[in-house]
Amino acid sequence: MAAVPRRYPPWLRKRLPPEAETRPVRDVLGRLRLETVCQNAACPNLWECFGRGTATFLILGRVCTRACGYCAVSEGVPGPVDAEEPGRVAEAAAALKLRHVVVTSVTRDDLADGGSAHFAATIAAIRERTANGANRANEAPTIEVLTPDFQGREEDILRVVQAGPDVYNHNVETVPRLYPLARPQARYERSLDLLRVVAAQGGLLTKSGLMVGLGERHEEVLEVMAALREAGCDALTIGQYLRPSAEHLPVERFVPPEEFDAYDAEARALGFRAVAAGPFVRSSYHADALLEGLAPAGAC
Repeated sequence: MAAVPRRYPPWLRKRLPPEAETRPVRDVLGRLRLETVCQNAACPNLWECFGRGTATFLILGRVCTRACGYCAVSEGVPGPVDAEEPGRVAEAAAALKLRHVVVTSVTRDDLADGGSAHFAATIAAIRERTANGANRANEAPTIEVLTPDFQGREEDILRVVQAGPDVYNHNVETVPRLYPLARPQARYERSLDLLRVVAAQGGLLTKSGLMVGLGERHEEVLEVMAALREAGCDALTIGQYLRPSAEHLPVERFVPPEEFDAYDAEARALGFRAVAAGPFVRSSYHADALLEGLAPAGAC
């Protein structure tokens, strides 16, 4: 693939908040020794989200067992699971008065359950710590999980579902043609099957996300959207892929805002209940607002 010029187009530039506005979040994370996907994945929205008082917690360590071509998270041999981490995540959610808590993880193919019990323990800890209303509205927060595929093991998927999150997110990330390049250790159909399993349980919102700018064709994105709807996916995010370093896959194309608007309209026409599409959109970017804007079930 040929790399694009380093200069970003004007729609990919944003003002960063003063460092002082991000300090409360950084202080809580540092005190409680917690990781975030914002930091480990080099998210372009990090300073904006920290400035808003939010962060996406990264559990199960900071080292992933997979090596995706687009991802800045370190790959290698992870350390042992920290049994006290769920409690610290819950403490951070309460300290930051989060109204919507998003928890994700590295992929842990080294664990027999893929880390699903740790997800369940984290959900339970947040529920217990915030049961009496810990957020800015003095209500218990909603909880969103963004999980790996657990290698397709239904018992691990259901373990997380039964822990009672409000939103179950699992990203397909890109179109199936690009999986060997971008996600060589993942399987597109396995991700769709995970979403089918979750959707079949009922009672929680299913969500997935895509990056564009990796060389996909418009019609391929539409095919993935249709497949996600067929799998029972309720909510969709679509954002611009940005290369974390020279060692990662190059950006093939900067997708202009009007194309994101078209994707938004096409996704809503397919029946997605919530859609966020734009250059800076990421799985957990303004995730609380996406949940609040949810269309009624069955609405198009």
